[in-house]
Amino acid sequence: MSLTVAALLCLSLFAVAAVAEDPYRFFNWNVTYGDIYPLGVRQQGILINGQFPGPDIHSVTNDNLIINVFNSLDQPFLLSWNGVQQRRNSFEDGVWGTTCPIPPGGNFTYILQVKDQIGSFYYFPSLAFHKAAGGFGGLRILSRPRIPVPFDDPAGDYTVLIGDWYKFNHTDLQAILDRGSKLPFPDGILINGRGSNGASFNVEQGKTYRLRISNVGLENSLNFRIQNHKLKLVEVEGTHTVQTTYSSLDVHVGQSYSVLVTADQPGQDYYIVVSSRFTSTVLTSTAILRYANSAGPVSGPPPGGPTIQIDWSLNQARSIRTNLTASGPRPNPQGSYHYGLINTTRTIILSSSAGIINGKQRYGINSVSYVAPDTPLKLADYFKIPGVFRVGTISDRPTGGGIYLDTSVMQTDYRTFVEIVFQNDEDVIQSYHLDGYSFFVVGMDGGQWTAASKNQYNLRDAVSRCTTQVYPKSWTAIYIPLDNVGMWNLRSEFWARQYLGQQFYMRVYTTSTSIRDEYPVPKNALLCGRASGRHTRPL
Repeated sequence: MSLTVAALLCLSLFAVAAVAEDPYRFFNWNVTYGDIYPLGVRQQGILINGQFPGPDIHSVTNDNLIINVFNSLDQPFLLSWNGVQQRRNSFEDGVWGTTCPIPPGGNFTYILQVKDQIGSFYYFPSLAFHKAAGGFGGLRILSRPRIPVPFDDPAGDYTVLIGDWYKFNHTDLQAILDRGSKLPFPDGILINGRGSNGASFNVEQGKTYRLRISNVGLENSLNFRIQNHKLKLVEVEGTHTVQTTYSSLDVHVGQSYSVLVTADQPGQDYYIVVSSRFTSTVLTSTAILRYANSAGPVSGPPPGGPTIQIDWSLNQARSIRTNLTASGPRPNPQGSYHYGLINTTRTIILSSSAGIINGKQRYGINSVSYVAPDTPLKLADYFKIPGVFRVGTISDRPTGGGIYLDTSVMQTDYRTFVEIVFQNDEDVIQSYHLDGYSFFVVGMDGGQWTAASKNQYNLRDAVSRCTTQVYPKSWTAIYIPLDNVGMWNLRSEFWARQYLGQQFYMRVYTTSTSIRDEYPVPKNALLCGRASGRHTRPL
């Protein structure tokens, strides 16, 4: 009898544990303007709780993040969460196509869950040209305690935000674009919001540290290196990687990497160097790796790195592969999902476009330069408001025609498996990001993509990530399982190009109305445009 009671008690405890909610983490943020001096001149920066860059978000897989944002700026404001997949909940994505802006003097509480994710990401302001003023910060998702991680706990865990920077205020940069001109070359590079030797990272002899590096800049690919130290790559945007050691690492705009660095050199200070890639003028900035037992400051010139070499970067990108035996957010190995055995149902080829429309510089994808409507697409879709957008306003293939303006929305079907090829016929490197998803980067090479290019795809251990580069006169191919219903932004991470139309929205659609497939509109959702006056759900 006692065994029966014990068994019933165990079952009841299991049932309680099974329905227990995931933890909540609460944040209250006030977004303000403030004076900053990252390159030695006074600028108007965007601060969060008085900080530039903004505060880090530390979370654990499946945590619920409740982020109350007060907008103390004089402009509408939104934050987006680069790499957080917003499972079933594109309403919280924080871009204009999904979320109404927070008005000046107003506030909005983001309610999002880092569902089935781990890894290193960042958040940033998505409206206007706010990203050029700050408002960004690191976002990390740690593994749950019982999920094995394929390396020992580091002695320290640092966020490293790198990016190109202008001495102009963001309003001046936006005005240049609004006049129809291109931006000038950036003035410098920031490391955690500071210019050369302004940031430092403390280490102890013999210990190993994790650096979470994100390129939060506006345009340039950057090379990251540390004087006399090696970088062991362990994670890329939520995927544990084969632990390859590099002397330096290319981090393209919008991308995030985690590396382990062991303090195995004589005790002194060492340069951390970040320099621009594929630019005729090379921008360089430095920070300091400072040993606790340092016998002296940095000495000599900072170590040089690659500059315009494309093959070097391409070969490095191909070497980044998934650790098939490591666990991701769940106990099962990352390699248990055999993406290479799934037949794709559709091939979409996307080519960048550039041209002059009405006397102004514009950019597009497959000849369409995106124009934002007066109502977020997701709200228009949810409330069935006509006239805001039409699906099919961007083609599956480059048209070869001239660039034109439209609100481009591509229809895709829930639970299909698609191939996207980014074709870059321009002389500049490009970088693309897809909200709501992590995709497999199965191939990249120079020249024109053809069906024969599939023969060189990596169908076994390609890295899964949310942002990929496309080299000049080259192509990159990705596979995506469309398992997340919603309206998702696919954009250039070159922020001037994004601002001037090089983006569109992918509508991942199902006829199902079950909350197992998609959540209803949040009860606290801001409503604007033609959605004003509508009612959100009561509960």
